[in-house]
Amino acid sequence: METAVGIGERPSADRRSARRREAFEEHRIVSAQVRPGHRARLIDVSAGGALIETSHRLLPGASVELQVETGTDRANVRGRVLRCAVVRLRPTWVCYRGAIAFDRHLPWFVDTRGEATTPQVI
Repeated sequence: METAVGIGERPSADRRSARRREAFEEHRIVSAQVRPGHRARLIDVSAGGALIETSHRLLPGASVELQVETGTDRANVRGRVLRCAVVRLRPTWVCYRGAIAFDRHLPWFVDTRGEATTPQVI
């Protein structure tokens, strides 16, 4: 389905409800895994989802559990794979980039009012 954009109009607005955090200093996550134990590299994360790279194929529409750790905390967050694509291909290795929408907000990025926030650095 195509959508027409008129003169002077911007393409569809960003639908994200929470700010993405790309830098370690913003999210403080030291490791991520797609359970049961598939290592993942975090590209960016928000209260509502994550973009990851992994050697494990992620099937769009599938339910997954992402385990993330900071230096002091660990959280398991269930979600749904929105999309996945091959981003690097080697003779013995494939790297997939997948977007995951969380079923509930990642607790570190939600304040007591239920709004997304920036994690505290202590």
